[in-house]
Amino acid sequence: MLNKVWFRTGIALLILFLLIKLIMEVHSVFTPLLVIIQSVLIPMLLSGFLFYICLPFQKLLEKYNIPRWGSISIIFLVLIIIVGVIIGFVGPMIVSQIENLISQIPSLQKDIQKMVNFGLDQMKRLPPDVTERINKMVQSMSKTSTNVLSNSLSYVTSFISTLFLLIMVPFFLIYMLKDHEKFIPFIARIFNGDRKIFVVNLLKDLDFTLRSYIQGQVTVSLILGVILFIGYSIVGLKYTLLLVLFACVANMIPFLGPWLAFTPAAIIAIIQSPATFIWVCVITLIAQQLEGNVITPNIMGKSLSIHPLTIIVVILAAGNLGGFALVLVAVPLYATIKTIVKNIFQYRQQIMEKASSDVKD
Repeated sequence: MLNKVWFRTGIALLILFLLIKLIMEVHSVFTPLLVIIQSVLIPMLLSGFLFYICLPFQKLLEKYNIPRWGSISIIFLVLIIIVGVIIGFVGPMIVSQIENLISQIPSLQKDIQKMVNFGLDQMKRLPPDVTERINKMVQSMSKTSTNVLSNSLSYVTSFISTLFLLIMVPFFLIYMLKDHEKFIPFIARIFNGDRKIFVVNLLKDLDFTLRSYIQGQVTVSLILGVILFIGYSIVGLKYTLLLVLFACVANMIPFLGPWLAFTPAAIIAIIQSPATFIWVCVITLIAQQLEGNVITPNIMGKSLSIHPLTIIVVILAAGNLGGFALVLVAVPLYATIKTIVKNIFQYRQQIMEKASSDVKD
């Protein structure tokens, strides 16, 4: 039994769960270490995200015989210009729309409450338990919206602390753009023989998985953002810039992202006018059809090889465990774990085949 794969896997999982339990019991001992890891991990993740976005431009520049330091300088110059344009032109528009939205929150709450009350009046024929659940959901939504302003100070504080962490991002990004070809050989030199080949193939597959997802999803989100901005601007939807920015972030989530982006736009539109709501529905339908049938198949294809139902389950589980932040990284994290497990099983299969062939010889 000790040689069975399922038995060894079960023992390994049991030991892993016991280690997690012990770490949770003495978590105060690891608190300083966790703080250090968190302080370094967030800038590294953001740097890695920017690295995969900047990598195609770096390759394009170096294709025209521009040296490595020149390509990095040009990329940072472009990033500085983009940030300057956002701060100088887009930033004031965003701040203006946020201030306008905050000032309109009381009236928006009243309008939403009126619509909810009207809907509840029309649902008197529903069973009492369904009506009670709807009432609880409405009350929780009301409490959440009223707590937004009261928690604004904590949001500002966390934003400032995050801003200090972002100072480290350019330094990580410079070294990633400068020495990214040296990473796999640096890690692989620790190993020998078949293990070295396994590590090299694993790292290459992980690089391909993350590169395909990040570059593909960012491109899809930007294209959809442009489509939605043009459509919302034509129909005169309020808070267009804020809604489009939220849509660009939400569309980083496959399949469920467009629906998350549609929800706030639909709420604003139905409060504004029924005609605007209809036009927003039409624009969203057109954007989703283009995204599902034209944009995503041509940009991303089937690089991740993950079933849509699996993605939905992963996203729902991540939402219950860690909220919107975990939802954003759930799919690439799952793809990374899947790639690691797939390579491990292939490696074990190769070892078993090699062992069986040696026995026959």
